[in-house]
Amino acid sequence: MILIDPPAVERYGRRWSHLASDTSYDELHAFARALDIPPRGFDRDHYDVPSEFYDAVVAAGATPVTSRELVARLTSAGLRRRKPR
Repeated sequence: MILIDPPAVERYGRRWSHLASDTSYDELHAFARALDIPPRGFDRDHYDVPSEFYDAVVAAGATPVTSRELVARLTSAGLRRRKPR
């Protein structure tokens, strides 16, 4: 399932959501390609999506979840990739 959290992270003068899959990276990349989300937006286990695209991503089929739920679902699926320390 494709998941998106609310646009809550502020960076570069914008607010950002995280787009992820709790099924596979292949599913996530295919969804992102279909919406013309650039590959440079991929960061370890998710895509960063600016707030102005949030509604379009949900309309295309992403399921809105909290940030906490998104991380929990990635972890449960074995797809969470943490930043190196």
